[in-house]
Amino acid sequence: MAAPVSLCHIACCANRAGGGAVAWGRGGLLAFGSCHDVILYDPAVRRAVAALRGHAGRVSCVRWVRRRDRASETELISGGSDKQLIIWEWKDKLVKSIPLKGHTEAVFAVDAVHQSDEPDLNLLVASAASDSTVRIWSQHGSEAKCIEILQFGNGFVMDVCLSFLPGTDVPILACGGDDCKITLFIQQNGQFQKTLVLPGHEDWIRGVEWAVCGEDLFLASCAQDCLIRIWKICTKLKQLPETEDDSIKLKENIFTVKDADTLYAVSLESVLAGHENWVYAVHWQPSLSKDGSMQQPMRILSASMDKTVIIWEPDKESGVWLEQASVRVGEVGGNTLGFFDCQFSPDGSMIIAHAFHGALHLWKQATVNKKEWTPEVVISGHFNSVEDVKWDPEGEFIISVGSDQTTRLFAPWKRKEETEVTWHEIARPQVHGYDLRCLAMIGRFAFVSGADEKVLRVFRAPKNFIENFSNITGVPMEKLCSHSSDLPEGATVPALGLSNKAVFEGDMTVQPDEDEESFNTISNQYPEIYFQPLILTEPPPEDHLLQNTLWPEIQKLYGHGYEVFCVACNNSNTVIASACKASKKEHAAIILWSTTSWKKLQSLSFHNLTVTQLAFSPDDSFLLAVSRDRNWSLWRKQHSSESGPVFTCCAYTDKNTAVHSRIIWSCDWTPDSKYFITGSRDKKVIIWGQCDLSVITEGNELDSIKPCSTVLDAGDSVTAVGISRVLTPDGRYIVAVGLENGKITLYTWKQSGKEPALADWTTSVEIDNSQSHALAVKRLCWRHHAGRAGHNDENSSKWLQLASCGADHSVKIFNVDRFAL
Repeated sequence: MAAPVSLCHIACCANRAGGGAVAWGRGGLLAFGSCHDVILYDPAVRRAVAALRGHAGRVSCVRWVRRRDRASETELISGGSDKQLIIWEWKDKLVKSIPLKGHTEAVFAVDAVHQSDEPDLNLLVASAASDSTVRIWSQHGSEAKCIEILQFGNGFVMDVCLSFLPGTDVPILACGGDDCKITLFIQQNGQFQKTLVLPGHEDWIRGVEWAVCGEDLFLASCAQDCLIRIWKICTKLKQLPETEDDSIKLKENIFTVKDADTLYAVSLESVLAGHENWVYAVHWQPSLSKDGSMQQPMRILSASMDKTVIIWEPDKESGVWLEQASVRVGEVGGNTLGFFDCQFSPDGSMIIAHAFHGALHLWKQATVNKKEWTPEVVISGHFNSVEDVKWDPEGEFIISVGSDQTTRLFAPWKRKEETEVTWHEIARPQVHGYDLRCLAMIGRFAFVSGADEKVLRVFRAPKNFIENFSNITGVPMEKLCSHSSDLPEGATVPALGLSNKAVFEGDMTVQPDEDEESFNTISNQYPEIYFQPLILTEPPPEDHLLQNTLWPEIQKLYGHGYEVFCVACNNSNTVIASACKASKKEHAAIILWSTTSWKKLQSLSFHNLTVTQLAFSPDDSFLLAVSRDRNWSLWRKQHSSESGPVFTCCAYTDKNTAVHSRIIWSCDWTPDSKYFITGSRDKKVIIWGQCDLSVITEGNELDSIKPCSTVLDAGDSVTAVGISRVLTPDGRYIVAVGLENGKITLYTWKQSGKEPALADWTTSVEIDNSQSHALAVKRLCWRHHAGRAGHNDENSSKWLQLASCGADHSVKIFNVDRFAL
């Protein structure tokens, strides 16, 4: 039988840990560190294949273990801020993992090679950490041990790279650090000896990498002095002392290796100047097999903080490395800060770059004009904790907000010829200056979001988004929007503003010709409108997401005294409820707003501390609030005046009736509005009821609403709960519970008799550790209808979809088979 829960999509991005967090293997898989996980992503099918869980801290460096025969790698190694390295063996699934412990501080660079062609034999690993040491490890079978520690005093090594001396099995290690020199170590009699120091760079060295080319060994290094240096090591025949002549020659450093009477000469091959800021990474194109032998192409890729990635190659005629023979790609405009890392694909036809905000950029070489590289679709996600996620009412897309100050919209991409549907970020409606905290959908194409500020902001989708959404998801325009003529085209943020301003068709100015003198005026260097309407047929790349997919802000709601903490919208989209951080009763009031006049309708005062979550019942007759004061309150809709509905408190818990003994983090309603659920830090989940309007007469609501279920012990602090709108085939409620340790568990519940019974609960599925989150689950949200988004299987009600987001920077969507629960 198929597993009842499968991971449909994961949205995440690479850690902002400097160079080395991304590695592209010869098997085609891209590995990168995302929070505590190592994500394996397959660019060919555009989906994450696996998340390798094992680190207890941020993963800062990932490397595939290179084979001598240059076959596809089967192991990768990662290091993290938890001071350990892990060797993962991957053969289409995770075979085993071996931890290497010993560093006393965070690890930030690692490299590993096989010492011979037989794959089972020794693995040689070098790792650098902020304890000022480089450790050499050897792994044999499932045994791994540290064989040597190289001390660097109080300096740091930023990058390490291992290779073998030309034509031998003698390992050579290059270390680049904050002393601006490259140190070469050569293993002799089982020990690494410091052999040579290569001076030249004038600032910290950020990256070093070896490449074997025929009989020579090349080393590329890059540094914060904006330069790249290429060094060459070749064997030198013993020569007679030369006669002095006056010709200018490059200085050669010569060293010998014991047990071999070979001389090796190291010379500086080239210095590449083209970047205008720190160069964080430099990588050789992987060797290709040509005419039966492996050949190393003379091409290197460099990533810099000047927002560009350059491919360098020597000029065909002169053999001199020139930027003219090279290609420069990168980001334009937007609030971006350059690149940390870059990699060639195994065949050199694609390049990936890892930007300062964690985003990955992928470019593909055009088939006709080899000088032209075009952006491609690649995985993306938040680069900090994701605080809230919601499905749109029709279940076509999800929107998430996070502490990375962005609001992102993910939707399924439906391609005409393929059956496979993959999810992608197709818009970034809000790029803010404050950490975002919560959001609520107001109907289909509008939402309200709250950040660490006192105002709520309301956004509505522009015409450009609705057209592109229709193209990408395959939903026809007629179904989406009836009155698109009066909508703005898009939105832009003024140079010094925080609010997205609407851009209408007449506003988009025609750019003046380049030859006009107009560029010198200040106002023209900072154009008011960065927005360019794009017609998309596939998900947009990162630079479009940054500036062309904003939604116009249509309203600000003022009224809270502190940072907004939670917000909810009722199902008829007429009322918004919100609450802010509070340590006094007067600030803990819930404010109700009208979505037609945007005026404040009512202030509901009851709680003494922050209200942590608000939820309207599906029939809109109740509003439920849970709070840090360990109580919940239930508000009932009385009657509607002209301005809007009026709510009064009809039930609550207090010191004597409370069951929860810690902060209540989360709450939700059953689809029939009869019961509600609360989950708390005290590890308890409780279902309360009944809230039938017929049963409750005026005045005795307080006694009639009490726990209907036994207390469910979830095993850890409960940070999120969610109840599906669709029941199991035998009429049980499906409850998802998310914990502070990242686990998500699905339960089913149905009231059997008058008294709560333990047997009413059944544990359906504990979602596998590697599929759930690595840190606290922040929100769980079920799709309102049965079926999977983008699959047109609404009529077969086998599938449900659950969206979750967590403090591990990821948003996940699970497919749940409700017949298997």
